[in-house]
Amino acid sequence: MTRYPSLERYGLIGNLETCALVNDEGEIEWLPMPHVESSSSFASLLDADDGGYWRIQPTEPFDAEQSYLDETNVLRTTFETASGTVCVLDFMPVREDGIERAVYRKVASVEGSVELELTFEPRLDYARGETFVESVENGIRVTDDGSGTDDEEFIFLSGGVGFEVDEATARATWSVSADEPTWFVLSHEETREAVSEDCEERLHRTVEFWHDWAHSCADVCTFSGVAHDLAIRSGLVLKLLTHRETGAICAAPTTSLPENPGGVRNWDYRYNWIRDAAFTIQALANLGHTAEADAYLDWFLNLSHAEHPTQLQPLYGLHGDPDLTERTLDHLSGYRDSTPVRVGNAAKDQRQLDVFGELLLAIFETAEPDDFSSHDWDAIRGIVEHVCDVWDDPDAGIWEVRGGPRHFVHSKVMCWVAIDRGLRIADEWEFDAPTAEWEETRDMIRGELLERGYDDEVGSFTQSYDSKSLDATALLIPIVGFLPFDDERVQNTIDAVRDRLEADDDGLVRRYNGTDGLPGEEGTFVICSFWLVSALALSGRVDEARDVFESVCDHSSPLGLLAEEIDPESGRLLGNYPQAFSHVGLVNGALYLGMAERGENPHPKTIGARRQSDGPPQMEER
Repeated sequence: MTRYPSLERYGLIGNLETCALVNDEGEIEWLPMPHVESSSSFASLLDADDGGYWRIQPTEPFDAEQSYLDETNVLRTTFETASGTVCVLDFMPVREDGIERAVYRKVASVEGSVELELTFEPRLDYARGETFVESVENGIRVTDDGSGTDDEEFIFLSGGVGFEVDEATARATWSVSADEPTWFVLSHEETREAVSEDCEERLHRTVEFWHDWAHSCADVCTFSGVAHDLAIRSGLVLKLLTHRETGAICAAPTTSLPENPGGVRNWDYRYNWIRDAAFTIQALANLGHTAEADAYLDWFLNLSHAEHPTQLQPLYGLHGDPDLTERTLDHLSGYRDSTPVRVGNAAKDQRQLDVFGELLLAIFETAEPDDFSSHDWDAIRGIVEHVCDVWDDPDAGIWEVRGGPRHFVHSKVMCWVAIDRGLRIADEWEFDAPTAEWEETRDMIRGELLERGYDDEVGSFTQSYDSKSLDATALLIPIVGFLPFDDERVQNTIDAVRDRLEADDDGLVRRYNGTDGLPGEEGTFVICSFWLVSALALSGRVDEARDVFESVCDHSSPLGLLAEEIDPESGRLLGNYPQAFSHVGLVNGALYLGMAERGENPHPKTIGARRQSDGPPQMEER
């Protein structure tokens, strides 16, 4: 195996509290516990020598491939050897009804008898200090201080084989044959034994949970063909990124996977961005899942009741923690020597005005009047009032540039959206609001945007006022209803993005072509490419949209997973993985494209606002 496999070679498992990345050679390389924003137990993804890992694979040469059990997040790695074929099933039972926090691994022969080896080398707390691995009754106990006291944090490995411990590593070698599977359980702060009957029951319940949750189709479905399978997988990925208790949603389950290998564009995405989560619940609603929208909106409203809009951060921990101070882990070498490795995110201190528009859009498209009390409306009204006060201020924008605040066109558009949807919520849901004042501010924003945001010489909406740079967020202008799709300025902007931000006419779109205050290059942004799909499809340019959609989907991993970016030269995935934004884009792009191919031209409201009782979106088959 190469020192750092490409991201396409990793699968994702999780329990709605945390996630693990497993490569296609049976190695868990990333696992924070007990929560996704916690410190890691395994982090060889970020330091192949010292980060820690848990590997199960044949002792003889093998070919391997990964797949998921259909419509689940149970990962299957199949090894073919000269002696036979063996499968490893990896999963984490969903944390409900007292189920423990644990990783389960089932090793079973498909054909023949295969000798395997296990190497268990945990390195707790991002491998910052010494990890103690001790053989005890029924398994292996792992701590970071070696005290053995009852109140210390620990993880515990049990399994159906004998372990040998050498310093801070446990090993085992054994053979599996037909009808004799071997189970392993890694539990957090529990001494769970790997009893086959209990493990099989956990597997059955986990498969059943995902089958019950996954998008299901009746006789006809909006999604078809490859788009159907990728949309289903995207929904399952997005669900894994939600927190079962709080309703918060992380942007990605990883930190510091580089946008530019060997460079410094490495960020920690294991937190709840108000913007990203708003996009995510819209995508899940488009798949027929509205419970997640309800849970997230409850999380946000609880937060907004406690804090004035002026105090709201762009991102929080999944338990509402505002302290996400950015630090570097200088002892880790980084994925493919990309440093620094970061934990925390300094973007928490930025002003990002667009988040209010994305939030109000999500509320309008996914919620119902009965979901909100007058107290909740007070919080929403306070947000709209705040936007009216600050819309003409510069900010860091959706891309969180670190080169100083600007008057970003997208931020102004989303301020317009926040007020527009606030007005529509007040009107349609019969809440009290200063309608005349809001309408006046909304019209003022619109007028300024049309005057300063569109450049006739450039032939496009620009990234910011007084700039000649382009930004792919301009593709959202018609989608959010600021201008109609047949407006000449909209079509000019789509053409300009294709001409100046698209790489090699293959549909891969860069975020922008201006500077952002950071050294190094980055890849093309997956969600921007799917924004192009949506804009083309809803403009009636369906053949172009189909070509772009298929081109982008060709870059997904064999498991259907997408990172934040794609290297336009190599086609490799870049950045944190898998990325919520990318899978949101895929779901919405597939939906808009499918509807456009059937001759429909939906307004976003008509496809976004579905309740669970309505079921998933249905449509005639192609």
